[in-house]
Amino acid sequence: MALLSGFAVLPGCKRGETASTGKTENPQTWAPEKLTSVQGVPATEIEALIQKKLDGPKLDRIDDDQWGHTKRLYKIYGSNPLWLTSNGLHQTRTKALTDAILAANTDGMRLDDYPVGALAQAIGTLKQTKTPTAEQLATADVILTASYTSLGEDLLTGQVDPRTVAQAWHVDPEEENIDSALVRNLRYERLDKALATMRPTDDDYAGLSKQLQNYRVIVAKGGWQPVPATENLKPGSPANPTLLAAVRNRLAVEGIVPASGANKASMVPSPQGASTSPAGSYDRELAAAVALFQERHGINVDSSLGKETIESMNVPASYRLGEIAANMERFRWLPRSFGSRYIFVNVSAFKLEAYDSGQKTLEMKVIVGQEYQDKATPVFADSLETVVFRPYWNVTPDIAAKEVFPKGAAYMARENMETYQENGQTRVRQRPGPKNALGFVKFLFPNDFNIYLHDTPNHELFKEDVRAFSHGCIRVEKPAELAQWVLGWPADKVQGEMDNPPDNKSVKVPKKIPVFITYFTTYIDNGQLYFGNDLYNRDDKLVPIVMSGAMPSKEIVDAIQALRRIAST
Repeated sequence: MALLSGFAVLPGCKRGETASTGKTENPQTWAPEKLTSVQGVPATEIEALIQKKLDGPKLDRIDDDQWGHTKRLYKIYGSNPLWLTSNGLHQTRTKALTDAILAANTDGMRLDDYPVGALAQAIGTLKQTKTPTAEQLATADVILTASYTSLGEDLLTGQVDPRTVAQAWHVDPEEENIDSALVRNLRYERLDKALATMRPTDDDYAGLSKQLQNYRVIVAKGGWQPVPATENLKPGSPANPTLLAAVRNRLAVEGIVPASGANKASMVPSPQGASTSPAGSYDRELAAAVALFQERHGINVDSSLGKETIESMNVPASYRLGEIAANMERFRWLPRSFGSRYIFVNVSAFKLEAYDSGQKTLEMKVIVGQEYQDKATPVFADSLETVVFRPYWNVTPDIAAKEVFPKGAAYMARENMETYQENGQTRVRQRPGPKNALGFVKFLFPNDFNIYLHDTPNHELFKEDVRAFSHGCIRVEKPAELAQWVLGWPADKVQGEMDNPPDNKSVKVPKKIPVFITYFTTYIDNGQLYFGNDLYNRDDKLVPIVMSGAMPSKEIVDAIQALRRIAST
């Protein structure tokens, strides 16, 4: 599917809104001047030097792919300067680009990937020289163009190739769409707005950016002090005052304050039977704060101070900062337009959301693949085409060999299973009915992973906070409501198909619905930051790669400040 369509000016989208819903400017309102000279330097000399530079080695900090985009952009304009006027630099457009590069710091992007120093020097030289040379003008123009293409590509598709960091991410951008997006956005008169829309415009992305700044401050102040290990401590139990103080201090850094010192409405309910206890005991107010911490960190909420909770508290603030930057990068791996009607699943949040015309119209819990490799749910996008009522569960050969055949005929009979022949092989399937592992309805979006959404007979599992129990497919909490939404049917019609034969009845959806299966371990929910469950340990490879963008080095900070000073003069 084309994943980079529909770039348009639309600041501050909510999830589900698409670029096409906003007003756009005529993309042809700007074109580079047809120059005869620049500050007395013949344009033909500048153009010849631009072409010579393009034919030579790529610029430092510009990779081969970005250099290719740069060459193709110039080819469209016949090597015409893109950032010059007869009076020198096009001040407005140059400032828009430098501002966008500086703003990439708020995206957690690695600014050392861009020629920030060379850019500052080239711009500074032209601003300080009344009689620039053709070489200086050509150098500045090429550096500006290469910076534009590299920044634009990174905003559109991310700085890191997910295939290089073991992300099981199968939503791939298409190179030709990057080129067309770069050309289209360059043609906007308001380049600042065009550049802004290259980044994700989702409110949740903006929320992560705000939290990135907050956690940078936390890290700069030294993070948080470690919490001592302890045996599993239940509310009301005696406890070491030093431990309790450490827990309170740790929670306070993250903005979670026990109800005795904060608004009690911000706390989750205390465990039943817990009560305020004397000093030196784990009291109900602190337990409620710990429960809130657990809820926001992908831990089963039991209010107890156990091993998993303490370990989560002791994850360094710098790593949490890196996780925020990593998940902003994951946002950039997704298309800018999801369509007007689509389904969005976040595996790490165990949640499905359905959107229609920019509004979330349905939300439910999901159960995802178990926490080991052959059952992990991958990241991909496809289109929902068919709803199947009262389905058979066709057991995969691998599952049959490991989990069905070894248990014998009695087990198969008890579970309402039967064998059948397919391509000369004996296969196993479970007949429709109340025991069927797929429940009474499944939702098919054909893909290479044989993943689909489905009902389940085990609805009690939705009560768990961490829900990774399936064989990779995704069980949904509200299958009937999802079928109503997908098909546009009333509730009684859906229920009738689920309750009554014929079995294995397929119904085509009126219009294919995009489905996005994603993996965001840090995300915004109702304005609140959550560190979800990294079920498949995918952060371990990505976080170290993005850390230099999450917390820039002093050298990069100095280069940023230099560019800011020069650009603002």
